[in-house]
Amino acid sequence: MLDQKLLSILACPVCKGELHYDREAKELICLPDAMAFPVRDDVPVMLSNEARELTLEESEKYR
Repeated sequence: MLDQKLLSILACPVCKGELHYDREAKELICLPDAMAFPVRDDVPVMLSNEARELTLEESEKYR
């Protein structure tokens, strides 16, 4: 589980926007860019080439 303090200072590496943590999927979500960054062993992987694109359905789920 990610520390709340860490989560509050993390930003999307692409747009510098706010990220939302999906605990079940273990991903940090950037809604403006529709990207999901993985969290592996409680360490966020903030590399755009490691992120996946959100589907339209997923984007709607997080709004």
